[in-house]
Amino acid sequence: MAEQSFEERTEPATPKRLHELRSRGRVAKSIEIPNATVLLFGSLILYMLGGNLVSQIDSMMHDFFTLSYGHELDQASVISLAGNLGLRFAEMLAPVLLTIMLVGILSNVLQFGFLFTLQPLAPKTSALNPLNGIKKLGFSSQSFLGLLKSIIKIAVVAIIGYFAAKDLLARSAQLVDSSPVTILSFIGTSSFSIVIKISAVFLVFALIDFYVQKKNFQRQTKMTKQEVKEEQKQEEGNPTTKGRIRREMIKKHKMRMMQAVPKADVVVTNPTHYAIAIKYDSKEMSAPKVVAKGKDLIAQKIKEIAIENNIPIVEDKPLAQLLYKTVDIDEQIPPNLFKAVAQILAYIYQMKSRRKNSSMNAAGISPTGYTRAKSSNPASMGRIVGGSLRVPDESIQSNPGIG
Repeated sequence: MAEQSFEERTEPATPKRLHELRSRGRVAKSIEIPNATVLLFGSLILYMLGGNLVSQIDSMMHDFFTLSYGHELDQASVISLAGNLGLRFAEMLAPVLLTIMLVGILSNVLQFGFLFTLQPLAPKTSALNPLNGIKKLGFSSQSFLGLLKSIIKIAVVAIIGYFAAKDLLARSAQLVDSSPVTILSFIGTSSFSIVIKISAVFLVFALIDFYVQKKNFQRQTKMTKQEVKEEQKQEEGNPTTKGRIRREMIKKHKMRMMQAVPKADVVVTNPTHYAIAIKYDSKEMSAPKVVAKGKDLIAQKIKEIAIENNIPIVEDKPLAQLLYKTVDIDEQIPPNLFKAVAQILAYIYQMKSRRKNSSMNAAGISPTGYTRAKSSNPASMGRIVGGSLRVPDESIQSNPGIG
């Protein structure tokens, strides 16, 4: 246990672990991206709507002084005037505030997708511990990174501000005889240029910070090999439970297989080690199909069910081995075994036809209930009645004992 507690975290966080962290609001993100995008797009919307905003403010001031001058102001008129001006002011700022809000939301969604959780707002008892607060005051990589980012931002603003002020002072001499409107326009354009430059630098800085934060998040969420193993066990389930479920599935599979034996046309045996039940219906199947197969004890059980239901049992060692090894349950007989299986089925159909026209003794039923035939004896074989199953003319090349 001591070794596990100090085991190095070398494995990337699993999808399950990342999902749990995400549900608690822990994701890779940078607060610099919302700050930079809000500053950038807020400046753009103010610049685009600046002329309209100035006109609306001018109109509001004109209406205010017009209504105030020469009218007696009482409580009702003041409330009405304030409400009217407040509504117009809200309508004026609505596009700006809406843009800033949408940009702030989208800048977070682009980082980690849509996420809504109140868990980070839940009260934590650890936050009430003064020792934890004292630990945060100490030196750490996170505090150093935060300090470094603040210094860089201040330096960027100072450098851009210095060169912008230097340029403004050089151009301000030309505004001595200019009108107030021209001066205000110059100040607005210059201020917008400074803010755009600062925003562009902040945005590049924010993208770098996002990369750094993502790498830090991946490093902090790494897991030990033991944690990965424990999680895999939880996902896959207890080995004992898995074994029990597997045994139940095998048991049900055997039951379904045994239930299909009475519907078979013939059972091909080894005769002691293998048993394969074959069924063919010319109306529903294009080729015979294996409905059950087994080895040793299961083979004996298949033969017992076949005897109980008067299903013919044919002994053919090579064919039984090939069918058991190459054909799965509910699969059709492959083309290279068509002829051998067709000969057996033809023989069975002949025997059934003879039973209809002769006694049981003439049909060749043994006292044990077995109908034994050697599929390698061509004289005892014939074609399927009515030629409903077509087989290749060539015999099985891989099994010289068949056909």
